[in-house]
Amino acid sequence: MRPAIAIIALWIGWLLSWLIAARWSNATENRPALWAEIRYRIPMAMGTLLLFWPSHRYEGVLRAWHIGWTGAWLCVALVALGIAFAWWARLYLGRLWSANITRKTDHRVVDTGPYSWVRHPIYTGLLLSLLATAAAKGTWLGIGGFACLLLGMYVKARLEESWLSQELGAGAYADYRKRVPMLIPFGPK
Repeated sequence: MRPAIAIIALWIGWLLSWLIAARWSNATENRPALWAEIRYRIPMAMGTLLLFWPSHRYEGVLRAWHIGWTGAWLCVALVALGIAFAWWARLYLGRLWSANITRKTDHRVVDTGPYSWVRHPIYTGLLLSLLATAAAKGTWLGIGGFACLLLGMYVKARLEESWLSQELGAGAYADYRKRVPMLIPFGPK
């Protein structure tokens, strides 16, 4: 198997499993207006298109680098590691998870397990996988796609934190924000 095929298989497996698992969630009690979510949805849609646009024959100005066979398999391992971390966080969050910003029935701040390392471990795992995918791709389109996805996830995380602070009470989330970094373990809070 080629590394590119392995990366595609990992992403397809993640997507299908994530869609199936979406049914296992508490009822949504409230969510922000759709217009508020547009701020992160547009860069994430653009990033997805750019990063996953086929580029196996790109050379010249579109090709940023070649990573070789060993580097490509290292990227496969990093994609798998990031997806595994995201899945650990997803399972740990349990029925409180949602693909959208929502307040679920019995919503509370989860601050143990992967959520004691970073406030958004699902995003952290997916960003590691996306970065490894862009590195394996080695194109400027891939870099641009990763940058758009990074921006989109950052904006979504900030909106989610602001919205949940209002929904759950500022004190409940403020203490958590002071103790745990946002996206990078041991990084800035």
